[in-house]
Amino acid sequence: MEEKNLICINCPLGCALTVMMQGDEIISVEGNTCKRGDAYARKELTNPTRIVTSTVRVRGSRESMVSVKTKEDIPKEKVLDCVRALKDVIADAPIRIGDIIVENVAGTSVDIVATKCVKKSDDYIQSP
Repeated sequence: MEEKNLICINCPLGCALTVMMQGDEIISVEGNTCKRGDAYARKELTNPTRIVTSTVRVRGSRESMVSVKTKEDIPKEKVLDCVRALKDVIADAPIRIGDIIVENVAGTSVDIVATKCVKKSDDYIQSP
């Protein structure tokens, strides 16, 4: 048996979790004060995922960047691919919260969405 220690991030309590594993199988989870801690430990050790937050450039506005995030969590091993895919993205203003900026980012079937509104500026002068 192998013991793994985690800190649960599902709520502000930050419970110290102890997980007993037999190979890839989870035998028990202890230390959680709610059932979300058990679910977190099981997912983190068998199929870890993350929400990615970043920014992309904006064209057609006085604001040069817009904050974005994955609409859902993606496999942890795809995080770097996701960030790399956003490097050269330029979104056109106007942008509303929830607008899809990139579809199916890095082949994850998850979209990148705006988390901020950006107004179009009529007096914006586009650089060459």
